[in-house]
Amino acid sequence: MEAAFDGFLRYLHVERNASELTRKAYAEDFASFLDYCHDQGEVPRPDGVDIAFLRGYLTYLHDCGYQRTTIARRLACLRSLFRYCCREGLTSANPAKALRTPRVGRKLPHYLTTREVTALLEAPPANTQLGIRDRAILETLYTAGLRVAELVALNLEDWDRDASILRVRGKGKKERIAPVGSFAEKALLRWIEVRELTPKSKADDEKAIFLNRFGQRITTRSIGRALEKYIALAGLSDKTTPHTMRHSFATHLLDGGADLRSVQELLGHKSLTTTQIYTHVSVARLRDTYEQSHPHAKKPA
Repeated sequence: MEAAFDGFLRYLHVERNASELTRKAYAEDFASFLDYCHDQGEVPRPDGVDIAFLRGYLTYLHDCGYQRTTIARRLACLRSLFRYCCREGLTSANPAKALRTPRVGRKLPHYLTTREVTALLEAPPANTQLGIRDRAILETLYTAGLRVAELVALNLEDWDRDASILRVRGKGKKERIAPVGSFAEKALLRWIEVRELTPKSKADDEKAIFLNRFGQRITTRSIGRALEKYIALAGLSDKTTPHTMRHSFATHLLDGGADLRSVQELLGHKSLTTTQIYTHVSVARLRDTYEQSHPHAKKPA
């Protein structure tokens, strides 16, 4: 079973071009399945796993109190793994195919109002090197709707200053074009003026747009830590994360009249269904405004 999974990871990396984060998530989910197998006394071969065994695993996850989202993800991992095993002739059927995925309710994404975004963008100091960098990071996340991993991967050559666009490598290394607004352009130019390499900088660091204090390509963790500080300074909800800037980007575009297909393309979503969650956010916001403002909307006391 372990050998089959190792082959599956290589397949994800080489043939599916899956990111390191995706492969890591699959590995964590498979580790949970292996733990269950050990608890049952042995780790079966791929062709020794049947639907009854997998039902026992799902029951185990449920009894342990795992959320439905976690159970659904781990089932998806096994479904993909056994699909690979069928392809490689390691098993004749996919025992996970017939299992129903737990129904998972979709939560509305947390987003910031335009006033809150402004407060956050102005939180980093404008007179220090790291403050200038962090303003450029926040402006770029908001103006282009980037995932943090996409921003971290940006290189100097990815920024076309004449066209005011960024070449972004998204999930599965799929490329898309993201616009750079005037505020972000100004912040990026200011950062490039003070951006400095150090003796610790390597070849990959020299290409990166955003560097840490040691002259190395910044990490997603560093951005998360910096954002926590600015969230507190701006007095924003602790629900705010780096991904909140992407949620805010999409919500504000739809509120401003952008069509759903355009937002889908700007976000790099493969499916329009993924983008449609933001229409629910906009409708919920309109409903709140209506109930607070219209004299006949409020329920009688």
